[in-house]
Amino acid sequence: MEQGSGRSVLAWAMYDWANSAFATTVMAGFFPIMFKEFWNAGVDSAVSTARLGLTNSFAGVVVALSAPVLGAIADRSSGKKRFLGSFAIVGIAATLSLAFVHKGNWMLASLFYSLGLVGFLGGNVFYDSLLKTVAEEPAMDRVSTLGYALGYLGGGLLFGLNVVMTLKPGLFGLADAAQAAGMSFFCVGVWWAVFSMPIMTVVKEPRTTVGSISTMVAQGLSQLTGTFREVRHLKTIFLFLIAYWLYIDGVDTIIVMAVDYGLSLGFRQQDLILALLLVQFVGFPFAIAFGRIAGFLGTKRSILLGMSVYLFVSVWGAFITSRIEFYIMAVLIGMVQGGVQALSRSFYAALIPKDKAAQYFGFYNLLGKFATIVGPVLIGSTVLAARFFGASPNLAPRISISSVALLFIAGGMVLLFVDEKKGKQEAYYL
Repeated sequence: MEQGSGRSVLAWAMYDWANSAFATTVMAGFFPIMFKEFWNAGVDSAVSTARLGLTNSFAGVVVALSAPVLGAIADRSSGKKRFLGSFAIVGIAATLSLAFVHKGNWMLASLFYSLGLVGFLGGNVFYDSLLKTVAEEPAMDRVSTLGYALGYLGGGLLFGLNVVMTLKPGLFGLADAAQAAGMSFFCVGVWWAVFSMPIMTVVKEPRTTVGSISTMVAQGLSQLTGTFREVRHLKTIFLFLIAYWLYIDGVDTIIVMAVDYGLSLGFRQQDLILALLLVQFVGFPFAIAFGRIAGFLGTKRSILLGMSVYLFVSVWGAFITSRIEFYIMAVLIGMVQGGVQALSRSFYAALIPKDKAAQYFGFYNLLGKFATIVGPVLIGSTVLAARFFGASPNLAPRISISSVALLFIAGGMVLLFVDEKKGKQEAYYL
């Protein structure tokens, strides 16, 4: 399969269609609601928020610590697809299991959700690294944004069906909304499994010499040590990774905590679900649009444009009082979320050596996952601290969400110093 062929590009992008169902229906949609109102029934809102933040963080730690080592091994063995498949299986099995967790059993729900996150986040390390396999540099922005666009569309379609299931459970032979939400988790697992098949069967990796498992581990660890030294001396990549860690911390925190934030402010579940659907269906065309915008403004400036919208949303979000404002905020997020994520991926891919893509994307995802650790903990701990010092249940989450603005400001300031041309030259001589 030739690099950049339409069939391989589409097969690669379809994995975004596959696993984005987990991001929408599970991560952003029903899990926060079920976790707070079903598996934590009768528990104080601040406590359930803290538990959700810690659950997200646990999975982030697992992936963050393992991704660079696994990426190094995958580069040595042409094993990106094998590792991608293994993580996908873990995520799919855990997601299917969520459908059978009983009311009040928040610990078991946390365990399965954490395993699902490990599968989702860990698989993305190797999915992202395959971008350099299917696309040449001039097309990376467009291919990367295509993946995110299909993710928004596919995730949104399944999420829309899942919403109908919860609103009209009788139409599907289900007893109530709680059972419908459980069936939604089951649907996500099946969807993820079915639409992962194209990337596993169509995309071809360049073959390299494969030794024993112990040899690959030893060589992978040795290569990882070398990459630590390389990154430390590659100023451009190092600066970008710092910037990325800061601003993607804010992006990921908003993704995983937005529904919980809305519930804490007293919005209805229906309002929050509609807002999530708005993000998905606005995100589809705008993710593609950002690929075109990058062609005019440049990739870095386009990322900064998206971050400026996020900065506005994170400040304004602390003052919203009506569901209309919440919907407007959802539209604004949908306009830039896919663009910031997709262009960050393609921008970084252009800076790294192709033969070490999985290894370098291990570092990229390591920082992204540490963002998943720090952001939710920041939200949860700020809420608890505010309540401890006497803030009302309505004021505490507002205080915590406003702190996310600092991450976008810091990330944008560091990104301004990233020189893309210099970074490509550094990667060329590695």
